Parts: sequence; C-alpha cells; structure tokens
Amino acid sequence: MPDSHATPGKLAIVNHLGPDSFKPDGLRPFFEYRPLGLDTLTGGKVGAHVIRARPGMHADAPRHTHALTFQFIYVLKGWAIFEYDGYGEHKLVPGSTVYQPPGIKHKEIAHSDDFEVLEITMPAEFETATVE
Repeated sequence: MPDSHATPGKLAIVNHLGPDSFKPDGLRPFFEYRPLGLDTLTGGKVGAHVIRARPGMHADAPRHTHALTFQFIYVLKGWAIFEYDGYGEHKLVPGSTVYQPPGIKHKEIAHSDDFEVLEITMPAEFETATVE
C-alpha cells in the first residue's frame, strides 16, 4: 500500500503546504507560485499551482498562447481583468472559473494585490508563445 501520510518534504496523496511554499520563480515575475505536487505524482500529466499576485507589482505580459491540452482556473481571492480572443474582456472575481481552450490568445490587463487562483493544467509543463 502506498504511503498516504503527509511527511514534510515528501509528496504523498495528502500534503500540507505551509505559507513558505510560494516561490517567485514562475512564468510571470508579478506572481508567486505554489506548486501542489501533481506534476510529480502524475508523472507530468497534470500540473496544479496556487498562483498569487506579488503586492505592488502589476501585470506586464504580452498577449500569448499556451501549448497544452487543458487549462482551468478558479479564482480564490481578489480580482483580475483578462482579455480572451473572440470573447472580449472579463473581470474575474472570487468564485469565477475559466476554461482556457488550447491555444487561445489571451492577455492579463490588471489584477488586485490580493489576486489568487488555483490553476490546473495538462500537461504540467508547457510552452508559452507571444502572439499579436
């Protein structure tokens, strides 16, 4: 039977991540990322992060796409405004969900200092490309 007990530093089916688990080394410098370990537990098939704004830093990313098969976002705190190709601008607030179809062109326009989301992707690692 696999080890299902939470042990510091070891991933299992139950994990407890402390406040120091956010890292500033993700896709965007104005966010901090808390990896949830699904990449390791699924052999890279699924990725999951809690992503939060770095207070005082604002969105400054070009319009882009991601090369993945699935991306889902659930807003936990704060707000953000995103623009999605063919769908226009949308203000996301706590409880908002976003299914980003593969390859959709999008751009973040603004976010609050307390913006925080849960993001789930397939696969865990994927390419991001700037588009016009």
